[in-house]
Amino acid sequence: MATLPFSASGVHSKSVSHYISNSSFLDFDHGRRNSKLFFIRTPCFNHSRRRSRRNLSVKNVASDHKQQVKEPNTEEASTSMFTEIIASVDTFVPDSETIASSIKYHSEFTTSFSPEHFQLPKAFYATAESVRDMLIINWNATNTYYEKMNVKQAYYLSMEYLQGRALLNAIGNLELSGAYAEALKKSGHNLEDVAGQEPDAALGNGGLGRLASCFLDSLATLNYPAWGYGLRYKYGLFKQLITKEGQEEVAESWLEMGSPWEISRNDVSYPVKFYGKVILGKDGSKKWVGGEDIMAVAYDVPIPGYKTKTTINLRLWSTKVSPQEFDLHAYNAGDHAKAYAAIKNAEKICYILYPGDESVEGKTLRLKQQYTLCSASLQDIIARYERRSEEPVNWENFPEKVAVQMNDTHPTLCIPELIRILMDVKGLSWKEAWNITQRTVAYTNHTVLPEALEKWSLELMQDLLPRHVEIIRTVDEELLHTIVTEYGTEDLDLLQQKLKQMRILDNIELPESVAKLLVKSEENSAAHPTEEVDISGEESKDAVEEDQSEEQEVEEKNDVTFEPDPTLPKIVRMANLCVAGGHAVNGVAEIHSEIVKNEVFNDFYQLWPQKFQNKTNGVTPRRWIRFCNPDLSKIITKWTGTEDWIINTEILSTLQKFADNEDLHSEWREAKRRNKIKVASFLKEKTGYVVSPDAMFDVQVKRIHEYKRQLMNILGIVYRYKKMKEMSPEERKANFVPRVCIFGGKAFATYVQAKRIVKLITDVGVTVNHDPDIGDLLKVVFVPDYNVSVAEVLIPGSELSQHISTAGMEASGTSNMKFAMNGCIVIGTLDGANVEIREEVGEENFFLFGARAHEIAGLRKERAEGKFVPDPRFEEVKEFVRSGAFGPYNYDGLMGSLEGNEGYGRADYFLVGKDFPSYIECQEKVDEAYRDQKRWTKMSILNTAGSYKFSSDRTIHEYARDIWMIEPLVLP
Repeated sequence: MATLPFSASGVHSKSVSHYISNSSFLDFDHGRRNSKLFFIRTPCFNHSRRRSRRNLSVKNVASDHKQQVKEPNTEEASTSMFTEIIASVDTFVPDSETIASSIKYHSEFTTSFSPEHFQLPKAFYATAESVRDMLIINWNATNTYYEKMNVKQAYYLSMEYLQGRALLNAIGNLELSGAYAEALKKSGHNLEDVAGQEPDAALGNGGLGRLASCFLDSLATLNYPAWGYGLRYKYGLFKQLITKEGQEEVAESWLEMGSPWEISRNDVSYPVKFYGKVILGKDGSKKWVGGEDIMAVAYDVPIPGYKTKTTINLRLWSTKVSPQEFDLHAYNAGDHAKAYAAIKNAEKICYILYPGDESVEGKTLRLKQQYTLCSASLQDIIARYERRSEEPVNWENFPEKVAVQMNDTHPTLCIPELIRILMDVKGLSWKEAWNITQRTVAYTNHTVLPEALEKWSLELMQDLLPRHVEIIRTVDEELLHTIVTEYGTEDLDLLQQKLKQMRILDNIELPESVAKLLVKSEENSAAHPTEEVDISGEESKDAVEEDQSEEQEVEEKNDVTFEPDPTLPKIVRMANLCVAGGHAVNGVAEIHSEIVKNEVFNDFYQLWPQKFQNKTNGVTPRRWIRFCNPDLSKIITKWTGTEDWIINTEILSTLQKFADNEDLHSEWREAKRRNKIKVASFLKEKTGYVVSPDAMFDVQVKRIHEYKRQLMNILGIVYRYKKMKEMSPEERKANFVPRVCIFGGKAFATYVQAKRIVKLITDVGVTVNHDPDIGDLLKVVFVPDYNVSVAEVLIPGSELSQHISTAGMEASGTSNMKFAMNGCIVIGTLDGANVEIREEVGEENFFLFGARAHEIAGLRKERAEGKFVPDPRFEEVKEFVRSGAFGPYNYDGLMGSLEGNEGYGRADYFLVGKDFPSYIECQEKVDEAYRDQKRWTKMSILNTAGSYKFSSDRTIHEYARDIWMIEPLVLP
């Protein structure tokens, strides 16, 4: 038990006064034009020991506001305040004693723990609050500078952010890791142990959320004026437990003790409406009235850049209603459920990330989440634009100051919501609002999976968002006119095909203005003047038959119908709305962007080729090398001669010239072994399994999905195990390299097949890991509740990483980039960013197998025609699973998905059977390469060297240059 070497009695009133009076926290984003800025005082550092260049403290403008500032919105006052805030940023680099004093203050005045002992949980919260103080100083300066300079700002809207732990990342970016480690050591604690107390923020699940978080880190590091917007999920997606039954889900508890990083902004809130009706005003304007009203309340999270003062903001929305909505009469009458029904109905919007949507209630809740994110964020963005603008506000200039990026289709409602606000609230015309919206909004596509290209029931959306459906109908009508203008009405078959693929509203009657054009076209086509003919003789008979044939062709052509099918649902296609309503559409890897252009949105690409771009994903090298793998970081710095690679990853490529250096090999292998020992210790702690660090660490960690083919991996392991069992001990050792096969990832709660895959992996692990014949030759470990913090342990110690999705189905992937950066060799298909990774690291340093993307459609057709002949090894492994070798669970449902030629959930849609022979043969090549440790180490070095291209810094530069049109803004 550790105890702080100070007590509350040692904090004199003068010291506390100093802490409080020498800091201020400013709200620079709320309030109308001409309103006063709002200040919250927060404890700051004791500046008695410092390395400073000028005065250290920020004068408390809140307590003496009237005397200092006659008119807070005047340019003179703004400049004065800006100077004071900027001065505070440039003031000092705190040493360990200063930090210890700050931690001391927070341990006694701001933590939610008993005062008796300074144990690890309390140490974490006090330390985090101490770091947050410094972040707030930079954060205030950044926002003040944005206000003053009034440059164009990017806003990144995402339904998820997979942040990970923030403490080590924040103090690393502030370059204070050593000072904090020393300060905590004085109180009897280790920095890593304290950091280990932090729960991962449960705001995301997979690559979509992690990409968003990497982007925020890069935006701050590169000094781009930008903010992120998301939702504050109370219980996250779920916490994954692994039991005898497989995966079980319980609610996340990350907010149980509160988050020290977030600042509740109860003064920043916006109304969000659902249901109701639209009324028409006498002047022709529309107004959305009635229905259900909630409030979206802001929670801000500072995001620091690396070696820069810039600290940007992630604003998360939580939902509530006003206290007046609590039905006191019903409560006192004993009807408690009715009394707080409105409160619970509002709060539940931000309970869970991706609530199950099989029920109407679940679908409604998801749509409410998406609209809450869009509406609150846009109201906030517009309020900021108005505050920064001259009077009267020039709305035509809005896209010159605001760029809105939609991270996948979840924020699609930004498009009709921005139009609604501009028209119904700000009084703009349709033409003006539509033009502004198209110039402001851009869309990132993250998937080619049909189920992920969101489609909503028109009936549901009409009920929940009636005004937005009106606007979407108008957007659809604009799009239809564009299509008709482009392709004409002569070829109705072609036009019908284009409308079927491109319409936003699917299976819905055509707007009257478009229908009229088609009627005219049909009338013109039907007008077929007839000449009198002499029907005597054979020639005349032939002519009549020819005319009749032509008439039949005309009739068949006129049979083309544009009427909806009453047997099919009426649908709103959100991806089509994104493409039509934005000025840019980007894929996230070269191969994915080609699929987007040539398959997913080919009709749109033909119409608007200038809209389509590629922006290959990237990951931040700060979190994913520098902070999670310090041993490798030191080696890179030593051999490149600089630490600049942390920001300029192109420097990593200089490692190529040392790829054969024996001294580097020795250091590289030693660093990898130390990381593997950490992984082994971690696995024992989390699962109870003991693994040998001498074995190859083979890892597949990602969301569990059939297209990602964890099933192929585990079937490959089953095949390996079966062959081992058929051999003598001597043959096993001669034929197989020892492996620890590590899995991690969550299966969506209602995704039955994915949960069966988790069950199979864990069952195989139980059998293999307790088989004395196999010993350390093979271990199978499923790590429960995979998240960013788990990844930060596993990735540095990994040697082989599996990215084995069906070709053409993974948009990009980012974990492949993280593994490559850490010298881990990839086995994979030519899918997503694997294609570019292989190009950069060298074909000989990548284990490739499987069908190519352009072959997939043909292979599925071949399967449907009954022409596919499975490999005997594939049949053998399926039969072994069914034999009960891994327990009594019935795997017929899972194995059955790999069989048959047609039918839902059948016919091996993801081509596991087709690629299985290639996969296991490639794994034999992996064993062969690993036996030659000199070769393997060189491959590892070249993977790190070749990963320079996959920094999120590069990606953000491209977004800023090509889509957002923003420039870096460096604080003076």
